[in-house]
Amino acid sequence: MKEKGRIISWTFFDFANTAFSVIIVTVIYSKYFTNYVASGQKWLWGLAVSISMVLAALLSPPMGAIADVSRNRKRFLLFFTIISVICTALMFFVGKGDIILGMVLFIVANIGFEAGLVFYDAFLPNLTSKKNYGRVSGYGFAMGYIGALTVLLIVMFLLPEPTAPAYYFYIRLSFVIAAAFFLFFSIPLFGFVSEPRIDNPLRKGLLKKGIEKSFLTLKSIFIKNDYPSVKKFLLAFFLYNDAIITIIAFASIFATNILKMDDAEIIYFFVIVQSTAVAGSFIFGIISDHIGPKKTITVTLFIWIAVIIGAYFISTIFEFYIIGLLAGLSIGSSQSCSRSLMALLTPKEREAEFFGFYDGLFGKSSAVVGPLFYGIISDLSNERIAALAIGIFFIIGLIILQKVEEPVINQNNTS
Repeated sequence: MKEKGRIISWTFFDFANTAFSVIIVTVIYSKYFTNYVASGQKWLWGLAVSISMVLAALLSPPMGAIADVSRNRKRFLLFFTIISVICTALMFFVGKGDIILGMVLFIVANIGFEAGLVFYDAFLPNLTSKKNYGRVSGYGFAMGYIGALTVLLIVMFLLPEPTAPAYYFYIRLSFVIAAAFFLFFSIPLFGFVSEPRIDNPLRKGLLKKGIEKSFLTLKSIFIKNDYPSVKKFLLAFFLYNDAIITIIAFASIFATNILKMDDAEIIYFFVIVQSTAVAGSFIFGIISDHIGPKKTITVTLFIWIAVIIGAYFISTIFEFYIIGLLAGLSIGSSQSCSRSLMALLTPKEREAEFFGFYDGLFGKSSAVVGPLFYGIISDLSNERIAALAIGIFFIIGLIILQKVEEPVINQNNTS
């Protein structure tokens, strides 16, 4: 019962932080900034996403190493969460033409959100046994999509008609709601999930030790090849996660510019998509524990390729719904199974450090190329071609993933 309580408290952080992901990155702020604040300059949004991911990528590995040797995962997670919450709330003050302010607040908020995930994900190996990583990771993502669904419904009922005089006031108010939602529902993790036990935790010289450990680990993985499957998986993850993040960042912009959907229609669309994302996270999490995360990720990547091809050809909102439902089914499952595969490949007692490379250097830096690539191609040609071009990342990532040797799990093993 105690383990179940810790797992539920841990998943509530997923429930909380997807308010930022869905309102700021995916549905509301991305479109508000691109089409209203920046007057349609899509490359600026792509640049903001890319800058934030580069900085988060550079911070994450040393921060992860510090958390491993100091037993301060919750403290670092709280620090980055507060940064993200404050900057998200301050987006209320971003108006038309406030490009610099809008970019700076988003960049700092997104760094807080993304850097915090390193410490959050690193709790997974300490919550349950290896044979349950898939379903527990799936529970987290499912809770995340339930959280996204909840905050979307709140915002949907809040927004008036687009012609209303105070319409943009309520758009900006949704950023404050996202911040409050993130802060409030993250409390259970900080209250009820304990730090993993560490023998002789360091008290001094943490920054120096964190940087040194990060360089040694990077050398160990990519030069000495001590962890060949980790190297191959990180490269594969870098590519296909790039494509997933790009789709998330530009989905509402695509819907507006290609299908002329208004804000209410887009929010309703994402409410429906979140429903299949919840189902996908639960179902594929259980499947992953039976066939392994590698095979499960492979299935989801084939679905993503179908989504990309479909996005190029769609011409109606109904067709967009079909594509969106497929994307929803695969988005949570591909990410939750990636997290459980990384947990299987990670050496014990180095979880935060290795997740620093997974979530940080490779997870965040993977989002540098895709959004900027998509923004430039869509400005030079159109968004259909840009969407199709993103499929290249899925295909190459799928090929590299097949070379990863997945650890064999003893179903009777509880460690």
